[in-house]
Amino acid sequence: MSNGSLELEDRPKQFRLRFRTFLVTVFSYFHQSKMSIVLSALLTAHYSLFCLCMILSASSTSNTPKLRLLCLSNGHGEDIIAVRILQELRQSTQINITALPLVGEGRAYTQLGIPLIGSVQTMPSGGFIYMDGRQLVRDVRGGLIQLTFAQIKAVRTWAKQGGVILAVGDIVPLLFAWASGTNYAFVGTAKSEYYLRDEHGTLPRRSLFNSLEGWSGSVYLPWERWLMSRQKCKAVFPRDSLTTKTLQKWDIPAFDLGNPMMDQLDAVIPQFYTSDTEQKRSLNITLFPGSRPPEAYANWEQMIIAVTDLVETISDRSLLFLGAIAPSLSLEPLCQTLVKAGFQQVNSESPVSDITFKYKNASLILTQHAYNDCLQLGDMAIAMAGTATEQFAGLGKPAIAFPGKGPQFTYAFAEAQSRLLGASLILVDQPTQVTDAVQSLLGDPDRLKLIADNGWRRMGKPGAAPRIADCLIKHQYHP
Repeated sequence: MSNGSLELEDRPKQFRLRFRTFLVTVFSYFHQSKMSIVLSALLTAHYSLFCLCMILSASSTSNTPKLRLLCLSNGHGEDIIAVRILQELRQSTQINITALPLVGEGRAYTQLGIPLIGSVQTMPSGGFIYMDGRQLVRDVRGGLIQLTFAQIKAVRTWAKQGGVILAVGDIVPLLFAWASGTNYAFVGTAKSEYYLRDEHGTLPRRSLFNSLEGWSGSVYLPWERWLMSRQKCKAVFPRDSLTTKTLQKWDIPAFDLGNPMMDQLDAVIPQFYTSDTEQKRSLNITLFPGSRPPEAYANWEQMIIAVTDLVETISDRSLLFLGAIAPSLSLEPLCQTLVKAGFQQVNSESPVSDITFKYKNASLILTQHAYNDCLQLGDMAIAMAGTATEQFAGLGKPAIAFPGKGPQFTYAFAEAQSRLLGASLILVDQPTQVTDAVQSLLGDPDRLKLIADNGWRRMGKPGAAPRIADCLIKHQYHP
């Protein structure tokens, strides 16, 4: 709490002291001058009423002011996670919310009516400069340095008026929050101890260089932990229990409240039937090509190779492919790829789908309006995405992936994601290997049960956003 607030809280006490001093003086004077006791009482009563009014005025001024909160995030997925927490905060308390997306234009904020305090700009890399040094060069040429300085200035200007900061993502928004000089909290979406270890021990790595990734005892490096252990850092919300327990070994206020990524998905438990019953229903496979053009279009072409191979191989049952397409993508190049592969467009029977295609025993639906339905209805997924793959695995379902050309979904990204998700993500080298992975899964119900338990454990239960909001209110109002 600011010094100004403390001074306001002390005003009633100051008035009481002054009132006592005044009474002593008045009574002493009246006693010495032998004036009427009635006159003394009247004068005292008037002054008492005056003091009472001042005290009540000071008390009302000292009530906790409307909380000012600035949310910093660095990515589209991080924006969505942040918005879920902010929605809960709005429902729980009076709060003045602003935001500054450090990557992208922050549409998730503006759609919710949250004002932005500074400059925003979409960089050529889409925020994936850590995947490829060439992307960093492109971003610098695109104005990254100027944008960063403008954003730092905007944050520091905002902080001068008082308030708290919620940083969502990785070290970049965390560093901005620390540099502001005000109280802050951190939602760590980018890192997990599962990248290095699981409940059974350290994971094997392919090279000596990769094995040094955990040299400091945590996936979070010493300077990141230093930022999280500062006095003004009031709360840290890691993405899973394993990471929380690791950070708590240091002087870090880490809370195990779950992963907001799994909120608002209406999760369902996947059901894999016996061979006799399974023939009576379609095998539903969700397709996640990613959200950033032109990479997503290239990913889609590779995924359709896997799809056609599945259709040719699994001919004794119907197949339903659910294309979960981001609103930022155009459907036209996706449809062209399907037509080239032999699919034919038909009239859609689904009210939530955009376009439906048929090919032999398979149907394929492209939708940009039913993301949660694609998550729920899919028995398994072919995935070349970040957040979508993790959410699908968190519902207890298996995902199959193969590396693309990037800049996001490269081999390095896919390999790291396979460590993060463990048994829930099956990584193959080529699209034509997907069919073998699908058949292996269908023939192993014990493995499917292990995958379900693994996904729920690593991604956590729904309801993290309201739990984080409650914790923020408690720790940010009373630092």
